[in-house]
Amino acid sequence: MLTRSLLALTSVVHLLRPAIAFLIRHGVAYPAFAAAAKELFLQQARDELEQAGQQVNLSALAILSGIHRCDVRKLAVAPNAQDRQAQQDLNLASQVVSRWLSDQRYLTRDGRPATLPRVASAGTTTGQARPASFDELASSLSTDVRPRAILNELERLGMVAVEGDRVRLLEPGFVPRQGFAEMTTLMSENVRDHLAAATLNLDGRHNFLEQAIFVEELSAASAYQLHVCAAQAWQAAFQTVMREARALHANDQRHTPAAERTHRARFGTYFFESDDHEVSDQAV
Repeated sequence: MLTRSLLALTSVVHLLRPAIAFLIRHGVAYPAFAAAAKELFLQQARDELEQAGQQVNLSALAILSGIHRCDVRKLAVAPNAQDRQAQQDLNLASQVVSRWLSDQRYLTRDGRPATLPRVASAGTTTGQARPASFDELASSLSTDVRPRAILNELERLGMVAVEGDRVRLLEPGFVPRQGFAEMTTLMSENVRDHLAAATLNLDGRHNFLEQAIFVEELSAASAYQLHVCAAQAWQAAFQTVMREARALHANDQRHTPAAERTHRARFGTYFFESDDHEVSDQAV
């Protein structure tokens, strides 16, 4: 009978196959991955010891992580400042797009993101509300960064198109189409939280929503139609959950002390199809 440790290792090796393929396609070979994994094991061992209230020292870190004491002594565990800045930049762009996709002021009557004037303009008749502008949208989320700078970043990422004095959100809008650094950051954050939910559920420590639908023996046309259906379902779910998230966030900002606002949440979905059964089994 397989031990829990071996079962855990086997499952992680299985789910890492797409990640290893991604690394190889982008020039990352095993030595670089192994060095990064060594640092990650050490960071996680430190976290586990701290959460258990145990003393964090060289011996404890070496035993729990399996890393030699001399390597434990050498390795630094400070987070990368450049990675943090990339995440902050992407967060602001994503927040602007998320509000654009969920706030009624920036949607058409059928619920699609409206093409916005670059700057606010007066209504054309007395009493008519002036249309919401991109500058207002950007300023509602940050007064520290100029709307023009945010617009430039969204353009660079391929998320918007500027057409004269109007700004149009591109489909799918909330995913950067330019900027490899931003796209990899978004991927790693989304997949990390998905994996965290699944593993914590498996350990019996939480009961997070983590479900998937699997179907096989489809034609290519049927798989495409299912993708369209999934995208439409996501749009509806996105607007519902985002509206609730914004309302809860605003309520907490008004009524909950800052020291108690320590939680974060992520809701997402994914779709994958392939005619390769082995890859499909990994990804779903």
